[in-house]
Amino acid sequence: MANENSNFNDEAADSKVLTQDEIDSLLGYGSEANDVLQQKNGVQAILNSNMVFYERLPMLEIVFDRLIRQMATSLRNYTQDNVEVSLESIESMRFGEYIDSLTLPTLINVFKAEEWDNYGLMSLDSSLIYSLVDVLLGGRRGTAAMRIEGRPYTTIELNIIKEIIQLILNDLSTAFDPVTSVGFTFDRLETNPRFAQITRTSNAVIVAHLRIDMESRGGRIDLMIPYTTLEPVRDLLLQMFMGERFGRDTVWENHLMSRLWDTDVEVKAILKESKALLSDVSAWEKGTFLPLEIAPSDLVTVYCGDVPLFEGNMGRKDSHIVIRVQGKAEKNG
Repeated sequence: MANENSNFNDEAADSKVLTQDEIDSLLGYGSEANDVLQQKNGVQAILNSNMVFYERLPMLEIVFDRLIRQMATSLRNYTQDNVEVSLESIESMRFGEYIDSLTLPTLINVFKAEEWDNYGLMSLDSSLIYSLVDVLLGGRRGTAAMRIEGRPYTTIELNIIKEIIQLILNDLSTAFDPVTSVGFTFDRLETNPRFAQITRTSNAVIVAHLRIDMESRGGRIDLMIPYTTLEPVRDLLLQMFMGERFGRDTVWENHLMSRLWDTDVEVKAILKESKALLSDVSAWEKGTFLPLEIAPSDLVTVYCGDVPLFEGNMGRKDSHIVIRVQGKAEKNG
């Protein structure tokens, strides 16, 4: 009997031991071939559960579609070359993951959305930078741009790239025009991703991967916008099509407007306001007179709450004190 209990305990202990594959599956890690599947399972699925996918903001696709068409026209006019711009993908990730995914060397532009009072990033890979410089400085068509690794960008290269970045930012502002009016301004250039920290590493961001081709030359541009930057226009980006209105009921609005005219409101007429010292107020007694310094011809202001409505002269009609309206009151400030 003792041996049977010992064998049973050994079998129970063995059944609690997890293999390495089971541990990886529990944590959400696996082989590269199963990365997409693994991200939907285990602890990784819990960690990524608060991520917002760009499909939940349908208007962004329209904005980026307008952007690539605007960029193609602008870059053709600027470079006088055959430029093709395409949108490779749009994805959501964490800011830390995006920074880690950047391939060095790369040039990172920090831009600001003025109306939203927040920032975004635009990264240009070295292939695109050398290709644009080569085209603008008279390089031969149909040949790949020469890349010199291990050296910093020259002043001429940086000035050229700044102009192109400003061109793209203007196109991005134009792309957002049907949704909302916003201006994107150049803030600074960085070559080290650590110096381009504009939000917390755990915050969700949306990244649009763009491809620019000029015959046999070209490269990639990444536009990274944090969801906190898009928060002021989140409701507009949730629209399924341009001009869609959420939560609007025309019948209810018309009914509410008609009933507002039958609403009773309390108004008050203030003859005069004056200031007095607290010491004088404490000395007031029954029978004390308070001079208001108001003449019979002075106008009296009528308020609804704290809002001045109109002004008029005070008088008497039958047994009532009345005010004859002379015009709208001037609002303070």
